Amino acid sequence: MALIKACRGKNPVFGNDCWFAENATIVGDVKMGDQCSVWFSAVVRGDVNSIEMGNKVNIQDGAVIHCTFEKTKTILGNNVSIGHNALVHGCTVEDNVLIGMGSIVMDNCYIESNCIIAAGAILLEGTRVESWSIYAGVPAKKVKTLSPELFEGEVQRIANNYVKYASWFKDEE
Repeated sequence: MALIKACRGKNPVFGNDCWFAENATIVGDVKMGDQCSVWFSAVVRGDVNSIEMGNKVNIQDGAVIHCTFEKTKTILGNNVSIGHNALVHGCTVEDNVLIGMGSIVMDNCYIESNCIIAAGAILLEGTRVESWSIYAGVPAKKVKTLSPELFEGEVQRIANNYVKYASWFKDEE
């Protein structure tokens, strides 16, 4: 069973049909929508500020979601995929976003809907990512406009697949 802990009098709250790996950690002021998943060795740490997630959010293996004490909370919209070993810290991510493996999103970043943050990208503090963009690099910059085909083939596909993958583990419990 995942490590789920209260902190400073606040317990994580979960929607329906969520799944958490046995070694996932979810702490404090965390609110999660329906059909979310937190994967192996991932950490969602709402100890110093709040973390809010919409529906169909997947936090993949080794990813860390955190915020900054008395300054920045983290908000993730619907259909957000946080790739393996990504770090998402004190920022806002709107709906239908893929944050690639090993990427870093710093405090006060704002990612509008329908975007991809490429694997290994680093969004410096305060970066705003406009809707329908692909950002890559260090520091991350817009490299192109997200096509409808890539949106369906990556952003939507991955969010939907992680709901399916979580069901495989639920079937084994």
